Amino acid sequence: MKLEKNVSYESDGKTYRLYDVTAEDPIQVRVRNHYYTQHQNQTVQFVEEMHKKWLNFDHAKMPILGCLDMLATFLDESDPDVDEANLIHAYQTAEKIRENHPDKPWMHLAGLIHDLGKIMSVWGEHQWAVTGDTYPVGCAPAESIVYGKASFQGNPDVDHEVYGTPMGKYQEKCGLENLMMTWSHDEYMYQVLVNHGSTLPDEALYAIRFHSFYPYHSHNDYLQFQNERDIQMKPAIMMLNECDLYSKNDETPDIAALKPYYQSLIDQYVPGVVNW
Repeated sequence: MKLEKNVSYESDGKTYRLYDVTAEDPIQVRVRNHYYTQHQNQTVQFVEEMHKKWLNFDHAKMPILGCLDMLATFLDESDPDVDEANLIHAYQTAEKIRENHPDKPWMHLAGLIHDLGKIMSVWGEHQWAVTGDTYPVGCAPAESIVYGKASFQGNPDVDHEVYGTPMGKYQEKCGLENLMMTWSHDEYMYQVLVNHGSTLPDEALYAIRFHSFYPYHSHNDYLQFQNERDIQMKPAIMMLNECDLYSKNDETPDIAALKPYYQSLIDQYVPGVVNW
């Protein structure tokens, strides 16, 4: 049984995404508890229940920036790199994309709202059902998932005759869009945008939907499900992910000064009142 799982990336002298099963500092303990709970409780049945609970879009009606402002005090318990409000991180990510890709305003907006599905936890949902890395349920977990397969001990799907196999309930090359992913802020935000009729390009929607799927986009697992569309769309995930990850120690943005620019993008791509 694997006893340690560390995944890290380095940039600007700082190590990101370090997960240590033995560390006892408060942040590492918080993150470890989050993922062990997620891995033991996210099952096919649970995800089906979350779809029924959240995809009626009957929890609130408000515009994008109004919803984003509600993350002003929200702390992501799954993130070992950030100990500040998610609202700040949203603008940091968006501004990093804007700096690196000035010709892609639709991706600037994707950066701003990529984590907005975390609003579910502001409304009372457990963070282990909202935040953190994602992976498909209904098939065997990959070792590259943070804390490894050992962290899934106690999950009933692991020993299921179908769900516990590498192919699980899916077909080869079925496409990521046909996988049942762990319930998370990624899937929720994607579904909210589709339900609203957002005109964001497919690349932006795809990046939002799968930006937390690290076992796939950063470790090349679950490739048995990848199809040609996934191959074409993967660069969009990496564009968002790079700016998401490496903007976390940037200076605090002047949100009030930035709002008019992002409101103009919202008016173009996700206008009006949104059903959440």
